[in-house]
Amino acid sequence: MTLDFSAAQHLSHELFAALKPTEALFVEIASESSQFIRFNRARVRQIGTVEDTVVTLRLQSQQRTASTSFPYTGTADLAAALDHLAQLRSETVQLPLDPYLVPPTDTGSIQDTYLGRLPDPEAVVETILTPVQGLDFVGIYSGGTIARGSFNSAGQEHWFATETFCLDYSLFTAAGKAVKNSYASTHWDTVIYQAQIEGDRQQLARLEQPPRQLAAGRYRTYFAPAAVAELVGMLSWGAVSEAAYRQGGSALAKLREGATLSPLFSLQEDFTTGTVPRFNADGDIAPPCLSLIDRGKLQTLLISRRTAQEYNLVANGANRQETLRSPLLLPGTLPEQEVLAALDTGLYVGNLHYLNWSDRPNGRMTGMTRYACFWVEQGKIVAPITDLRFDDSLYEFWGDNLEALTDTPVWVANTDTYERRSLGGMTVPGMLVKAFNFTL
Repeated sequence: MTLDFSAAQHLSHELFAALKPTEALFVEIASESSQFIRFNRARVRQIGTVEDTVVTLRLQSQQRTASTSFPYTGTADLAAALDHLAQLRSETVQLPLDPYLVPPTDTGSIQDTYLGRLPDPEAVVETILTPVQGLDFVGIYSGGTIARGSFNSAGQEHWFATETFCLDYSLFTAAGKAVKNSYASTHWDTVIYQAQIEGDRQQLARLEQPPRQLAAGRYRTYFAPAAVAELVGMLSWGAVSEAAYRQGGSALAKLREGATLSPLFSLQEDFTTGTVPRFNADGDIAPPCLSLIDRGKLQTLLISRRTAQEYNLVANGANRQETLRSPLLLPGTLPEQEVLAALDTGLYVGNLHYLNWSDRPNGRMTGMTRYACFWVEQGKIVAPITDLRFDDSLYEFWGDNLEALTDTPVWVANTDTYERRSLGGMTVPGMLVKAFNFTL
């Protein structure tokens, strides 16, 4: 089981009691109880559960800081935790001074627990595989409870726990073409899942047609939510960060200087969904909703307390990396069922990958189309396409070329499982762009 609040609180209090008068300590908890199932050819390849808790200690002393992480199973590991604290104490004296050290503060504590409705662990295999019989179905299911805690020696005690699941999968044709999709939420709904699989079947059938090779150029393009999520995710890499702007590396610098995007484009950090904690590793609390771009106009960048100290600013609860944690791209008015008719003739892009900045100061991104992408004529899918590389500026595809956003946003979960299950994701609609630049 995951470590609960009382056990985490007990651990942190024992560690705080061992501090010297000149020391301060942050205690971070990452805990989970998860079921994992890997599928191959619509059969179970691997199944099991993970019970894991990792504790991170960050000791501050004489304007220096050092940190360490270790697994923790309960009170039996308390002596080991105290040993780790002693080791940090010996390390800090050898480190240089940190001029922008963020000390612990107590501005209030929050405890949030969100209960979900996950598939029955005993029946989840049948629930997932029944709708995909006869298909080459490959994927991974992960579901269970995830908890995060942040305690500090100033008295702050944050706790967050949530129940979520994510089914990340692909359906393959005999020729190796694939439809990629995911179903993630806090509440499983078999009707929604079965409808999604049916839509995937239809796309899979279209992938059986001979692909069409398109010349480089600008095409009218619809981006499905999974593709939009890739574009929005790039903003965490040197765009929405105040530190990046101050250091001359923000892709949104032109917005600070007076440029605007389309009035259709509004981006927020939204922590009301219960999939990611509002607090960060330093214990700072973000507002439930934070407007970053409102109808094309920049409202604020993400400002961590460390950046605020360095540049004499006011922090807004951002994490130390100043990355998006729970972004929401506000929807538009285009009904999902009218997407192909609105596109008329152009590209339907289901997924993107290999994204990077090609010219960050000018907001230019590059990347590739992937999986189910199609050529559309007069509102009907004609053929799949061979992969294309794109290179275009967010000041164009989220600027004058943004024609419409769909009216139903989709939560695209963070599917990373490096070291542990990741929290959060992003909520985005699909988008229709008048002209998007494909280079080869």
